[in-house]
Amino acid sequence: MRWTLKPKPDPITVDSLADKLGIGVPVAKLLVQRGITSFEDAKKFFRPDLKLLHDPFLMKDMEKAVERIELAMENEENIMVYGDYDVDGTTSVALMSSFLNFRYPNVTTYIPDRYEEGYGVSYKGIDYAVDNDISLIIALDCGIKAIEKVAYAKEKGVNFIICDHHRPGSEIPDAVAVLDPKREDCTYPYDELCGCGVGFKLIQAITQKNNEPEETLLPYLDLVATAIGADIVPITGENRILAYHGLHVINVAPRRGIKSLLGDRQHVSITDVVFIVAPRINAAGRMKHGLHAVNLLTEEDEEISKKYAEEIEAYNSDRRTADKSITEEAKLQIIEQKEEQRLTTVVYDEKWHKGVIGIVASRLTETWYRPTLVFTKSGERLAASARSVKGFDVYEALEGCKEHIEQFGGHKYAAGLTLLESEYLNFKRKFEEVVSETIDRNLLTPEISIDEEISLKDITPKFYRILKQFAPFGPGNMSPVFMSRGLTDTGFGKCVGEDKTHLKCQVKQEGSNMTFDVIGFNLGDKLDLIKQGKKFDAVYSLDENTWNGSTKIQLKLKDIRESV
Repeated sequence: MRWTLKPKPDPITVDSLADKLGIGVPVAKLLVQRGITSFEDAKKFFRPDLKLLHDPFLMKDMEKAVERIELAMENEENIMVYGDYDVDGTTSVALMSSFLNFRYPNVTTYIPDRYEEGYGVSYKGIDYAVDNDISLIIALDCGIKAIEKVAYAKEKGVNFIICDHHRPGSEIPDAVAVLDPKREDCTYPYDELCGCGVGFKLIQAITQKNNEPEETLLPYLDLVATAIGADIVPITGENRILAYHGLHVINVAPRRGIKSLLGDRQHVSITDVVFIVAPRINAAGRMKHGLHAVNLLTEEDEEISKKYAEEIEAYNSDRRTADKSITEEAKLQIIEQKEEQRLTTVVYDEKWHKGVIGIVASRLTETWYRPTLVFTKSGERLAASARSVKGFDVYEALEGCKEHIEQFGGHKYAAGLTLLESEYLNFKRKFEEVVSETIDRNLLTPEISIDEEISLKDITPKFYRILKQFAPFGPGNMSPVFMSRGLTDTGFGKCVGEDKTHLKCQVKQEGSNMTFDVIGFNLGDKLDLIKQGKKFDAVYSLDENTWNGSTKIQLKLKDIRESV
């Protein structure tokens, strides 16, 4: 592990902020690192206000989109809400369809089949619209590159409104309205919304135009928060406001579907959304069909909702079994082919389930930290999911291998591609070559980014109370990571867990009589570093542990090393 300390913020700004807010210097440093330098900034950060959401009509084509939806309702046209099969897509469809259904009866939903139609707008979906006398399609979380398909729909008399957040190509589809804050010609002040976030701006615009109170929008915020967490968009600016209030809805009055996935869980955080709700919603599209997720998210009957949740739990269990066994097979393949020392991982088996190869690619990067592709058979071709390591652009590396690829798409850290089976070995050789020539070897060692160095005596109940208010955490506002030097174990150090893989101890630091419980998942092999009163440095985050009715702050280790 590489330990990297973030640059220290300007001490004058830090002292001034600590003074204005009546907080300690360690907290003030964290705030300044996050770009918060004034009382006003801090107020916006700690008390995200729905009134600070931007005017939706600042987004290019918003006026056109609202007018076209109103016209469809006046003329009693059939409207189809179309979205991708992942969490962002299915939450978007649930949001838009339930909002419109509340006002207008002629609304249907459509999610493409992951295996038959693939990602994005499909000809099959457009033909379905034509056959069912649907004249308006609202596409969410997809469509920004569907030039030919939107033109095809137009020929057939079907209009499109596109709500997307992916980067556009050189041409924008000829739709009635294209809402995408990443458009070059769109001056909307915040361009990090997810697909569901763009859909939310459209319903916000409709309510605004009809002078409806902003409370009308509150019941949809749980869906937006779920999409923000699952799509790993920055939790800054407008996303922070939406995620903060969305989590409040999830905790106070969640929709039946989300409640049935969370069970009796209290104080739900964005982490719970990412690790409990999102994988289950995703599992429907991976193992069966994305429409199951939309049905769950829009169902209002408690019994039916429970039934849907049980089905989705079963898909998720199948998904877990599949990704576990495929990961083991892939690891075996690497070892048998003696490829542990390569700079890339490229594996293939025609039997592997296409719905989980992306998860398997992520799992393999945990074992061999390097750019990774997992291939399986898809019809006549091979399809792959690619994952990268921090700092390396896998999309650009694929660009360097494109003579062997049929098509590919994605972004810096994750991509997908298809190629002919006859090109697999050529591609594998070329990918290793391109990565070898372009990757900085340091990037092949995982990095821990540390916010600041603190002493154990800085960790007071007040310090932790303020820290909790930094949530919701995510890209752009990660949970703070600290380093403390010269720690010693008070004699409780041991390995715990089923196969003794976790490290548990209690630590103190010279100059203070405070002690803290420590847990280090998968760090059991470092037990020797803390034995016999040896001094060690630790990198950790803070959380709470409740045991026998008492709650204490504990250090959650990321790594330790001998003090020098």
